[in-house]
Amino acid sequence: MTRRRARAPSATEPEPADDQSASVVAKHSLVIAGHSTSVSLERVFWEALKSAAAEEGCSLAGLVARIDAERGRANLSSALRVYAMERALGRSRG
Repeated sequence: MTRRRARAPSATEPEPADDQSASVVAKHSLVIAGHSTSVSLERVFWEALKSAAAEEGCSLAGLVARIDAERGRANLSSALRVYAMERALGRSRG
């Protein structure tokens, strides 16, 4: 039996109608410090990061660049998840 990995909908596709939509992994391409990179995160984390960027008055790329600069040795996806979770728990470094 072959399992197929669900493809994350693009920004132009409608949201999935099921309760699992928050856990769908979406890949975003960004330019950080002049370098192109792609980051895969669950949709709920992208939503949290977009909300944080809007509240802080910066772009999503700007917020990701700041987190990237402060992340130390952690990988970028992990650093973004931790940032979003800390912010949700009221422990924002921001």
